[in-house]
Amino acid sequence: MNDATKIAMWSGPRNISTALMYSFYNREDCYATDEPLYANYLLSTGTPHPAAEEVIQSQETNLDVITSELNGPVPEGKKIWYQKHMCHHVPMDSDLSWTEGLFNCFLIRDPREVLLSLSKITEEVDLWSTGLPQQIRILDYVSSRSPMQPIVLDSADILSDPRTALNSLCDSIGIQFSEEMLSWEPGPRKCDGVWAKHWYSSVWESSGFYPPSKREGRLNEPTSRVLEEAIPLYQKLWSKRMIPRSVSS
Repeated sequence: MNDATKIAMWSGPRNISTALMYSFYNREDCYATDEPLYANYLLSTGTPHPAAEEVIQSQETNLDVITSELNGPVPEGKKIWYQKHMCHHVPMDSDLSWTEGLFNCFLIRDPREVLLSLSKITEEVDLWSTGLPQQIRILDYVSSRSPMQPIVLDSADILSDPRTALNSLCDSIGIQFSEEMLSWEPGPRKCDGVWAKHWYSSVWESSGFYPPSKREGRLNEPTSRVLEEAIPLYQKLWSKRMIPRSVSS
């Protein structure tokens, strides 16, 4: 066993999860994996996502094989393995013991912002689609089995001050911060999943983290009710969030 660090970053939808993956992937010492449970999720749920069959063909679909690989040697001999996970890809009744070998972190976002974004692309919005119940489940599990409090990151903190937030994150994980994490060349990345062409166009146009901006719009009545359900879950996570601080070199 080497001294590699394996980071599982658990995010809900419509967050800065891809930008954060690019930030880590830009490090010379880091290997990044994009949503390794996606194909299993599509196959087991039949969710009609764009290019679903292509995604299923592109990845391993056996959950036991996938989770074993995620706990194995880091590809390409890198020191850091950044695993970008969508928490809703994990079956609600599945065994989570495989997460115990990873450094689990949670990326959250104001649910109003999430719901405003989601409601523009689908009419089927419920509490499950925010990802918050799944994040709570995974966080409670890993918290009960580790003396260390899992790291919770709010995307607004990262966007407001990327340098301080990422420096704090790296310090909490036990790795050195790298200036390479603050910017990257626009365009696709080798770590992208085959679904990137359907979902990552705005990230491909980016070269770093943009300042936060309040999303305009109003939620309809059903989605407003979802927001009422989501707020207590978000507040529970937010109360545990890492507060970015300056870290001495």
